[in-house]
Amino acid sequence: MRQAASTRPTRAHVPRVTLNSDGRRHPLLNAVTALVFFAGIASFALGILVRAHFAATVLGMATFAVGLYAQLVSATREERIFIVTGIVGAFVGMGLGIAHGGFG
Repeated sequence: MRQAASTRPTRAHVPRVTLNSDGRRHPLLNAVTALVFFAGIASFALGILVRAHFAATVLGMATFAVGLYAQLVSATREERIFIVTGIVGAFVGMGLGIAHGGFG
C-alpha cells in the first residue's frame, strides 16, 4: 500500500472568484457592476448620516436607475448578485436620505 501514503505535498484548492462564469470577458458590464455595488454601499452609508441627506438622495436615485439598466443587460448570475445588492443599498440610502430631508 505504498500508493496510499503519498509524500508529495498537496495543494489546497482555492476557488476562483470571477464575474465571468460563462467563460467570456465582459469588461464594461463588470465595471458597471462594480460601480453599482460600491455606489449603492456609499448611498446607504450616506443615508445613515443626517447631514448628508442631499448626497444620499441624489446618489441613491442615480445608482438605482443605473442598477436597473445594468440588471437588464447583465450576462451572468454573479453580476446580478452584486447588482441587486447595490440596488438595494441605493434604495435604502435614497429612502433614508429622503426621510432626513431629501432635496431640501
